[in-house]
Amino acid sequence: MSIKVYKPTTNARRNMSVTDYSKLSKVEPERSLLEPLNKKSGRNSYGRITVRHRGGGARRKYRIIDFKRQKADVPAKVLTIEYDPNRSAFIALIQYEDGQKSYITAPHGLKVGDTVVSGASADIKPGNALPLLNIPVGTFIHNIEMYPGKGAQLARSAGIQAQLMAKEGVYALLRLPSGELRNVPIACMATIGQVSNIDHENVKIGKAGRKRHMGWRPTVRGSVMNPCDHPHGGGEGKSPIGRPGPVTPWGKPALGYKTRKKHKASDKMIVRRRKGK
Repeated sequence: MSIKVYKPTTNARRNMSVTDYSKLSKVEPERSLLEPLNKKSGRNSYGRITVRHRGGGARRKYRIIDFKRQKADVPAKVLTIEYDPNRSAFIALIQYEDGQKSYITAPHGLKVGDTVVSGASADIKPGNALPLLNIPVGTFIHNIEMYPGKGAQLARSAGIQAQLMAKEGVYALLRLPSGELRNVPIACMATIGQVSNIDHENVKIGKAGRKRHMGWRPTVRGSVMNPCDHPHGGGEGKSPIGRPGPVTPWGKPALGYKTRKKHKASDKMIVRRRKGK
C-alpha cells in the first residue's frame, strides 16, 4: 500500500498523510469472528491508572486472529484483505476447505484468491506457516511463537520481519527486527514473509484530533508543571530540570533506564541484545 497525501487546505492537512486503503476489500468484517472490545482507559483491574494519557477514541470491535495456525495440512483460500483498527498490519480472511473461516495477519504480497496452508510439509511462500525446523536458514519470517503451541508473539507489527539465522539442537537462532539475536525452540511455528502495510511507518498523524480518535489524550511536559506535580516543574521562566537527567513524575530515570527484570528466566535465550549491548 502507498501513502496518500492531501492538498494543504488547512494547516493540519498540510502535514497529514494516511495509508491508501483503496486496494483493500471493501466489505464488512466477518461477524462470527468479532468480539466486543471494552475500553480500559489505561486502568488495571483495580481501577487505577497504570498507563497515562489514554481514554476516549472511536468505537471498535476486536477481530479474532488465529495466531496459532494449528489446522495442519488443510489448504485455505484468501477471501478478503481487510483493515483492522486494533493493529497496524492488515488482516486476511481465509476459508478452509471444510468451510471454517478465520482471520490471519496478512503478509506482504498476499492477494485475494491465493491459497495458504500450515504444517510441516507446506511450501516456503508468504502466508504459509511451518515449524522452524522445516524452514530453511536465511528465510524471512514473522508471527513467531516463543513457546510451542502458545501462538505468535514475535514480529507481528506492520512491515516487520525476522530472519532465521541458524538451527542447532533443539533451538533456532533468530535475528529480530530490533537487532536482538535470540534462541527459540525449534518446534515453534512461524509464518513465511514480511508483515503487510510496510508504509505504515511513513504515515504522519498531522493533527491532535486524529490522535484522540486513536484513544490518546493530551500529554503535558513536566517542565511546564508546578514542582508539586513534577520533578521538572517550577522555577522562574524557562528553567532547566536541575537534575543529571530527565525523570518520570515519580522520580525514576526516564531515558536509558533499563526496566527489564534482572535474572529473568528467559535471559538465557538471548544471545545478543539489541543495539549490540
